[in-house]
Amino acid sequence: MSTPAVTDKRAGSLRGASLPKWFPLAVVVGSVAVAVAIGLGAGLDSKVQWGLIAAVLAVLVTYVVASRVEGRRQAKDRIATSLVWVCFLVAVVPLASLIWATAKRGVKVLDGYFLSHSMAGVADTEPGGGIYHALLGTLEQVGLATLIAVPIGVLTAIYLVEYGRGGLAKAVTFFVDVMTGIPSIVAGLFVLSFWILILKMGYSGFAGSLALAILMMPVVVRSTEEMLKLVPNELREASLALGVPKWRTILKVVLPTSIGGIATGVMLSIARITGETAPVLLLVWGTNFINTNPFKDPQGSLPLYIYQQYANSSGSGAAYDRAWAAALTLIAFVMILNLVARGIARWKAPKTGR
Repeated sequence: MSTPAVTDKRAGSLRGASLPKWFPLAVVVGSVAVAVAIGLGAGLDSKVQWGLIAAVLAVLVTYVVASRVEGRRQAKDRIATSLVWVCFLVAVVPLASLIWATAKRGVKVLDGYFLSHSMAGVADTEPGGGIYHALLGTLEQVGLATLIAVPIGVLTAIYLVEYGRGGLAKAVTFFVDVMTGIPSIVAGLFVLSFWILILKMGYSGFAGSLALAILMMPVVVRSTEEMLKLVPNELREASLALGVPKWRTILKVVLPTSIGGIATGVMLSIARITGETAPVLLLVWGTNFINTNPFKDPQGSLPLYIYQQYANSSGSGAAYDRAWAAALTLIAFVMILNLVARGIARWKAPKTGR
């Protein structure tokens, strides 16, 4: 004897009513239209205010309509989804606006001449000049800071993960956490008092690199430590079971397995220090001339160049355009570093499947 099939009507009642797929889009469009009308009617000039009104209206309308049609449980799910999208837009819109404004104002003077010439002999109020001396100084200072911070950071992380036990490891972990929150001006003052005032070494690009290395080290330690912890212990045990020494296991098994994540952390730490201005202002001092020797005499830097040009521009003129062009170059440099980090992470990611 066969079991009677459930009718379509009963199946529909079990599923309950649901809103159409185009409902979220319709709510967004309607909320934007109403927000624009309210903004124009109330005389609100800021587009940010219009966006906030539209976001509030979209969330309220979604909850009211969904609770009546689908029930309060499904309405809460929709309201959570709406809040996630609102938070996403709140984070992305200012970033996109910043990039758009910088690109729009920076392309006025950004060309080959601007990238290949310095400010030697060019007054701040005069057109011309470029960022070659500042770009060269930034590359040398960041490169030296990387050479100092990466070996120390990686070796510290290896000690904490592979060897660290007891009070010393806890103390190192504590001070790494403290260094993570140190303001850049504090690192600059420390190097200024020790390297320049006590040792009398003078202002130079290397002095700035020392401060940048202090800021970079805790980021390298933390990222490398987390990557080393992700390496399965079975790989270590298999290597040790074959009689391989621990140091060789770390060198040949642990580090190659986690090299992708370590390289990504290093790239992100480089991007983090590239835009630092306070240590450069205190230690490098800045110059309009090309100085290829980071160990002697003041040197230019992109963040310092941006600050000086904008401070001398009075909000307009050639210096103002140069400041925006240099800012666009700095953003492009950091963006390239992040893309390289993502590429390395994908290239070195563990292969899945057969």
